[in-house]
Amino acid sequence: MHKQAYAHGHRIPMLMVDEPQDIEFLVKESEVLTGQAGRIFVIAGADWLTYRVLWSQAGFKVEHLDDKGQVLHTQHQLPWEFVEHSVIEALQAGQLFTPSVPHRG
Repeated sequence: MHKQAYAHGHRIPMLMVDEPQDIEFLVKESEVLTGQAGRIFVIAGADWLTYRVLWSQAGFKVEHLDDKGQVLHTQHQLPWEFVEHSVIEALQAGQLFTPSVPHRG
């Protein structure tokens, strides 16, 4: 399902996201383990774009973040719209990663 890697220039373990349906699971996993809404996803490319994705039964809220974690732009997308988002395009190109969430011990 996931391969662990390290993002270029970062010491935080990252998981490579392989399948679009993994996003919903990863968001829910992060919310349960951290108590915070959504999960961060990184598009590994020249710009290293960062997004926070929040899932609900109504669809996805996708926040494009700056390098300080501030929201630059927000999109609300239905599931069939989200499949055309750049997050999914990056996934299909093998360039979508998410920081590992520490499991409570």
